[in-house]
Amino acid sequence: MDGTLILALVVAAALAFDFTNGFHDTGNAMAASIATGALKPRTAVLLSAALNMVGAFLSLAVAATIAKGIVDQDVVTLPLVVGALAGAIVWNVVTWYLGLPSSSSHALVGALVGATLAAVGTGGVVWGGLVLKVVLPALLAPVIAGTVAALSTALVYRITRRVPADARDRQLRWGQMASASMVSLAHGTNDAQKSMGIILLALVAGGAVPAGSGVPTWVVISCALAMAAGTALGGWRVIRTLGKGLTDIQVPQGMASDTSSASVILVSSAFGFPLSTTQVATGSILGSGVGRREKVRWSVAGRMGVAWLITLPAAAAFGALAVGLEHVVGGDAGIPAVLGVVSAVCAVIWWRSRRAAVDAHNVTADWEQDAPAAAPAAAHPVVVHDDVVPTAPTPVAV
Repeated sequence: MDGTLILALVVAAALAFDFTNGFHDTGNAMAASIATGALKPRTAVLLSAALNMVGAFLSLAVAATIAKGIVDQDVVTLPLVVGALAGAIVWNVVTWYLGLPSSSSHALVGALVGATLAAVGTGGVVWGGLVLKVVLPALLAPVIAGTVAALSTALVYRITRRVPADARDRQLRWGQMASASMVSLAHGTNDAQKSMGIILLALVAGGAVPAGSGVPTWVVISCALAMAAGTALGGWRVIRTLGKGLTDIQVPQGMASDTSSASVILVSSAFGFPLSTTQVATGSILGSGVGRREKVRWSVAGRMGVAWLITLPAAAAFGALAVGLEHVVGGDAGIPAVLGVVSAVCAVIWWRSRRAAVDAHNVTADWEQDAPAAAPAAAHPVVVHDDVVPTAPTPVAV
């Protein structure tokens, strides 16, 4: 198979991951604003898509970390990159199907590490970079974001305690819209960079650019557009879990949690940390519930925590399996074979998920942990081009 065609397939796979990253993580930016009614669902996701695209052009520090700080560029091959992308895409789609707001960032990093281990062994992984720039931020970021959100929420409620609730919410909605927009912008500065880094790895491995090169402009533009397109799709399932499943969010909480999330994500982007925006957003929402002294559904948070813990190893396993399949097929045919399997898996999951839907109409329905997923969707049984969820015993819980 022609080398240029293989490289084009790898780039297309990277953009496909970027697309799944977009719809998987929309809730990180807009769940709180949609839950409080500060923004209408469709308006929120389109605004988020536009700002994600802008944010992708503001920083390339995270792209450099993915391209150089996790695995040794000298051992990277195109089959290895495809294995990493395959593992990350499958994990993203599986967790979307199950309604788990897991980390797309950790899915990509885990799959990249797993593919590298399967291809060349432990020597290909930059373990120091993995610990310092992925594992430690993963442990600290949600705690920091939650603490900041809790303090901010308590402060906002204290300052506005003598203001009538209607007047307070009317004024603070503007602040919440601004803070949610900042989260979307920050998300673009962090998450869009990851696919840029993977494509740069592929270009180096394919000999298109020399090792140590920066990210080409066309890669930045392509990744920005792919992320924006995925974000515009909605990601309603995860939006519902974050916006309604963790705590009942009021406008002051939403503004405080979004501001906290944006601050933590922007700081991490500046330092080149491929942060999990999902963990940051979840920590901020939980913190806002604590700060308001509102009921927090810790059982939902606990299930999300389990998903966080298993994302890196599970994605690594998928990445390693993809590389193994490439070896079994052998030669250049291994890459299209793996991409074909990934496409088939995604198609089957999508087909199964059409049985019930969460969309812009029912995403803010009251959260009932023990209610079936299809219940709120009954009034809108036909969904076109919307994010959908499978039929399950407890579909609105994770």
